[in-house]
Amino acid sequence: MTDAPNPLLSPPALPYDLPPYGSIAVEHYLPAFHAAFAAQRAEVDAITAQTAEPTFENTLVALERSGELLDRVARTFYTVTGADGTPEIQLVEEQLAPLMAAHRDAIQLDAALYSRIAAVHAQLDGLDLDAESRYLVERHHREMSLAGAGLDDAQKTRLTDLNQRLSVLTNTFEKNLLADTNDLAVVFDDAAELDGLGDGELSAAAQAATARGLDGRYVVTLTLYTGHPYLASLTNRESRRRLLEASRARATRDNEYDNRPVLREIVRLRAERAALLGYPSHAAAVLADQTAGSPEAVASLLRRLAAPAAANARQEQAALQRIADADGIRIDAHDWAFYTEKVRAERYDLDRAALRPWFEAERVLRDGVFFAAEQLYGIRVNERHDLQGYHPEVRVFEVHNADGSELGLFLLDLYTRDTKRGGAWMNSIVTQSALRGTAPVVVNNLNVNKPAPGTPTLLSLDEVTTLFHEFGHALHGLFATVTYPHFGGTAVYRDFVEFPSQVNEMWILWPEILANYARHIDTGEPLPADVVERLHASEAFNQGFATSEYLAASWIDQAWHGLTLDEASSDIDVAAFQAAALADIGLDNPAVPTRYASTYFAHVFSGGYSAGYYSYIWSEVLDADTVEWFRENGGLTRENGDRFRQRLLGVGGSGDPLAAYRDFRGRDAEIQPLLERRGLTG
Repeated sequence: MTDAPNPLLSPPALPYDLPPYGSIAVEHYLPAFHAAFAAQRAEVDAITAQTAEPTFENTLVALERSGELLDRVARTFYTVTGADGTPEIQLVEEQLAPLMAAHRDAIQLDAALYSRIAAVHAQLDGLDLDAESRYLVERHHREMSLAGAGLDDAQKTRLTDLNQRLSVLTNTFEKNLLADTNDLAVVFDDAAELDGLGDGELSAAAQAATARGLDGRYVVTLTLYTGHPYLASLTNRESRRRLLEASRARATRDNEYDNRPVLREIVRLRAERAALLGYPSHAAAVLADQTAGSPEAVASLLRRLAAPAAANARQEQAALQRIADADGIRIDAHDWAFYTEKVRAERYDLDRAALRPWFEAERVLRDGVFFAAEQLYGIRVNERHDLQGYHPEVRVFEVHNADGSELGLFLLDLYTRDTKRGGAWMNSIVTQSALRGTAPVVVNNLNVNKPAPGTPTLLSLDEVTTLFHEFGHALHGLFATVTYPHFGGTAVYRDFVEFPSQVNEMWILWPEILANYARHIDTGEPLPADVVERLHASEAFNQGFATSEYLAASWIDQAWHGLTLDEASSDIDVAAFQAAALADIGLDNPAVPTRYASTYFAHVFSGGYSAGYYSYIWSEVLDADTVEWFRENGGLTRENGDRFRQRLLGVGGSGDPLAAYRDFRGRDAEIQPLLERRGLTG
């Protein structure tokens, strides 16, 4: 390092407080974190050292003002760890994990701070506070209570040790998964082995091979989930088998990337932490502060859906087998997607792989995703070529409200690379807060294969869906309008956070939107009307498989995190445990593998979804009911968009999300639209 100032510790100078990524070096991060830890610790100490009686202003507002530097440094860093996790960044993350856990615990378990907050909470009904301020008191008190602030000193010491060890283990899990995913990328010697892929997909595979020094060969990188988009197109059965086998082998081999001992220790320590906090299991501890409320409520929903989903999957399998019989094979897991497309073509005269020329990425983004938001909310999105993201491939866009006022920044990181974790996600680099005077900066990450230079990026329909979905999260982060940083962006209950993103998927096939973006890359012709009709007709097609693989993963999550400390302390065989869990709920069909198996289930073992993967379908109840509301009320109108923005998206985490939903919908959500969407009405 030079003697130049650390850019992470300098006052924000770029529009919207965008971090100066071009000036930040890896060696800047740890010193910045240490300075930020010290700054917030001093701010909290100043709160607890007061002799004045606790008030909302001198305790809660002061706490909300604290940690601004740490928030800025952490959001800057963790944006990079997921999207461009170089070995140097990973090393910093390993060193940082226990430090972050210790700092977080030092505040969450601070007895003096908890005492002051409890005092304000006790007099809450006598205070003249607005709704958001009242909710802030309630949330801080509840979160500190659930975190263990009421424990004795010995218990707090053990809790801190557990949290630090867990922070290391979850980081190890993600690092192992990324390394083994890269290591297991499938190498093909001949283009004939990849028969069925389009020119763009072949180009991407050749480009991936060249990047690894394998000129003249082809490399297919793995997705985060069990399956792979190419399984639907590859005509070579052995190629399909190799691809799925590699995917399912991740972090299960007896090598340095084996996640089995890592996840066993994670499960045991989470169970011990839950017991320390007075809960029978980690799931019970997590769900006590979600809209679901309890593991029993989650189990009830999952079991209600599992039986009809499994039955539908068996019917779908029989239809696949009738076609596969002509090829002399029995349907295996690696055959499902391929023969599904054959059945789809037979039943609906629809080849989804052939739709890619209508889904050129730039057009989907500008004339689809952005256009839908512009029509619904009146916003305007323009690219800022003068602003720089954390990687050369990241693009920066400025978003304005309908009246021309500034709203925030949106960053897009579209393509896969070896330093990026799998899947797709949104995160906030800066959250909006009136107290801090900050505006939102949000980023969407996808993992689209990058074709050779000069070749257009053509998306699959699933990738189009992901782009709309993640921008739904981005809109939530952009629109949240709150006073306190505690509630900024998408800081809502885990089982509510997927709701806005799922709602945004409804515009993909909405007539005005589809006609605007689905244009053939060569001719400019719109997607033919009869194809659109067949897409609508096939919306419930293969939902038995899709619902079953998702529910299986959700059940595995609940099974691991529903273990008591005694159960979790036994020597658990990971594969046997998973198999028993799937048999218990009737989702053990070998041809329908779980969407995520335990050793590569990053959502729950290295992400924020432990005991919470059910939240996608829990949120989908609200989503399906909301889609019905839009259809009943005129669809894509500014009036509808403004209502949804003001009453739901704009609330952020500043109020009870189900109360916000009732305010928007006029009643609680009903499950029937979800059952009909997924073909589960029986």
